[in-house]
Amino acid sequence: MNDSKVNTPATNPASGNDSKQIVLKEIASKWSKFSAQDVTALKGKDDLITQVAAKYGLEKGQAQRDVDAFLKGRQF
Repeated sequence: MNDSKVNTPATNPASGNDSKQIVLKEIASKWSKFSAQDVTALKGKDDLITQVAAKYGLEKGQAQRDVDAFLKGRQF
């Protein structure tokens, strides 16, 4: 095996930040009731679920399903 390091998201913090910025832009696009300030203030998946439920009047379970479908396994 080759011992050289591979720049994966786990080993390259810059790409992790880039992917988070992409997810934040997609959140703003999908959920239009979020202001830019709302999006940048999100602290993680649980916070996103809570905010989606509150802003769209959804039950937490429905908001969680919506967020899970949106993230499709991506980390946030």
